[in-house]
Amino acid sequence: MNAITSARGKGRPRSFDRDKALQKALEVFWTRGYGPATVAELCAAIGINPPSLYAAFGNKDALFLEALQHYETTYWASPWKALADEADLRRGMERFLFAAAAILSSRDVPCGCLVVQTSGSVSTDSEEVRDALRLLREASKASFLARLDRARTVGELPPDADVEALAATFAAVLQGMSAQARDGAPRVVLERIARASLAMLPVTRAPAPPAAAGR
Repeated sequence: MNAITSARGKGRPRSFDRDKALQKALEVFWTRGYGPATVAELCAAIGINPPSLYAAFGNKDALFLEALQHYETTYWASPWKALADEADLRRGMERFLFAAAAILSSRDVPCGCLVVQTSGSVSTDSEEVRDALRLLREASKASFLARLDRARTVGELPPDADVEALAATFAAVLQGMSAQARDGAPRVVLERIARASLAMLPVTRAPAPPAAAGR
């Protein structure tokens, strides 16, 4: 836990749990969107006043960026690492997408991916926030690409497999699952989508056996 004492800012509680504050802020941004979420709503959720919020985080943009990093670390770091570490591509992709289904449909937090859900509510004035969200979307595609490219290199995918297109497609599947979760799709439905998407992975065909002698 990351505790900050009141010496960091006037008006804050004597003991301020930063991780809990970020989780509360996440819930506001998740349900309201980045643009509609107000400083007053964020303060009420965290349990501090506006001067304390500015002292602790700087401003709304900075709070969102830190909450976004907290979100990525808390929910997605482990599934992405597991995908990278898994030796078998199909098993790794299935486990990742099923983990995504669990995260996106969790009842512990509002449904859907924070990156996808908040992207549409960020104004052009918040350039740093827009850039951070774009970079995270690109990072998801890059993570898929790295794993697919490795699979092609070791022969799990055919040499002519279009791994760039596959990476972009699986990134789109992940975003689509988020949108479905936001609309109320349960985990079982997201898992069906995940399983169906695996059919897009090309099958590496073993070479045909040599013809029998004398034929």
